[in-house]
Amino acid sequence: MKRLNLENQAAKPLKIDKAMEFKGSSTSDSTKRRVPTVISKNPHSTIRQFLGQKLFWAARTRILFWYTAILLFIFLVSIPAFRYLLAIAIDQRVSQDVSEKIEVFKNLLEGELLDEHNVEVDDPELIKNDKRFQTPYSKEELIDFFDAYLARQIVEDDIFLLTFVEGRFYQSSPRARPTIFKSDSALMKQWKQQTTATQGRFSINDPKSGDVVYMLEPVKVRGQTLGVLVIAHTTRGEEAETIEAVGVVVRVVAALLLLALLLAWLASEQVLSPLQSLSYATRRISESDLNQRLEVQGTGQIADLAHSFNAMMDRLEASFISQRNLINDAGHELRTPITIIQGHLELISDDPIEQQETLAVVRDELDRMTRLVNDLILLAKSERPDFLQVEPVDLDGFTEELFSKAQALAERNWALEGNATGIAMFDRQRMTQAIMNLAQNATQFTQARDTITLGLAIAQGDVHFWVRDTGEGIALSDQTRIFNRFARAANSRRRSEGSGLGLSIVKSIAEAHGGEVTVRSQPGQGATFAIVIPLQIEEK
Repeated sequence: MKRLNLENQAAKPLKIDKAMEFKGSSTSDSTKRRVPTVISKNPHSTIRQFLGQKLFWAARTRILFWYTAILLFIFLVSIPAFRYLLAIAIDQRVSQDVSEKIEVFKNLLEGELLDEHNVEVDDPELIKNDKRFQTPYSKEELIDFFDAYLARQIVEDDIFLLTFVEGRFYQSSPRARPTIFKSDSALMKQWKQQTTATQGRFSINDPKSGDVVYMLEPVKVRGQTLGVLVIAHTTRGEEAETIEAVGVVVRVVAALLLLALLLAWLASEQVLSPLQSLSYATRRISESDLNQRLEVQGTGQIADLAHSFNAMMDRLEASFISQRNLINDAGHELRTPITIIQGHLELISDDPIEQQETLAVVRDELDRMTRLVNDLILLAKSERPDFLQVEPVDLDGFTEELFSKAQALAERNWALEGNATGIAMFDRQRMTQAIMNLAQNATQFTQARDTITLGLAIAQGDVHFWVRDTGEGIALSDQTRIFNRFARAANSRRRSEGSGLGLSIVKSIAEAHGGEVTVRSQPGQGATFAIVIPLQIEEK
């Protein structure tokens, strides 16, 4: 039996010798000459066929398409999510920076000394020695405080320190301010009127500034608001950083996506190579060569596919062998009656008596051929799902019916044993036919003085039917082959008049019921044929 390596055979191209191209085929020479004309000579048509069938609709292409679609979906979803999360992180950082500067301002306003590690001012030691950093109680002291505060602050990009004294804009750091922070802007007018600490975000339509994140801290003396400090941060720089970071991520992910697709295309060839081996094996299968098998390696779905393919090929090969043997055997069995009929008809004379004798022989041979054909049809039907008509059968009445019919077959000492009663599920007609075949077979290998016993019993959930005789028995070498089609006992002293299909029909009926047929015999001591079927069988 030929076996193909599931992993290694895929990459090998199929080479067909032109001289062997039609080997094993039954096509005529004219058909062979017409085969090459099926291939189109139009190169454009060939290219379209290749692109349509071999590339775009190939399993490898479809796998890569879905892989690309999934990765692209993840890519399109992850980029906006990344940008959103990055923007949130930047907003939190900006808010934290503004809050820290407000805390430094409040500490200085309350006269607390700063930590030497504080980086919000340029020199904490100078602040300690600066007399202006004290709690202001007048407008002049507040102006000196703002001057000292703005002079000592380290201002980062996009951060603006804005001061207001008695409802008027005083000074800012840095001095250059965008349009949104001009003294006559709506936002500045809103801030200079505030008397309570607030924070928020102000959206504007200025692409140069972006949104404004701010915190406002009033300076109060004896319940009166002398001034206001506003620390504002424009988000244009952070937005630019976000866009730049997203652009870098997009380029990196796109490059990785292309690399992943390339690797997936190469890997898919290795993954699908077993399927190519399967295709290679199926192309080599023909009615005259069913020996192709796949070599199973490892475990998993591909190994299961190889097992399933090999099992299917085993069934197909067995079916073809059985069909071929059936045709050969049927042809052999039909050749004899056809030869007899043909010989008698060729030699028929004008004598009426001889004509009647010839016609009698022809009718007898035709009847035998009819029985043979009917038996073959029955065997063919036994493989169909509707072969059985299962129904509840009363075993007591069924046994009496079988015994009555068997007694009419021949003059023998008939006996009945077993006392099974109850209801069983099986096909009454088919089971009657099977047991009558066994009884008829027993009459052919016994004499008038012999005993044939029919029996029925129920044991361990099965129904047992048996036919036992005291005839010549069956040799051990014949006991396995007599259930084959057209098989007969080779060592029998008698020649059966049947077609050789009786026991094969019995076996088919038993197996259709989910059961089996067995034989126990020794030469000269008779034989016992038993049919065992489940008490309750499922209808197909």
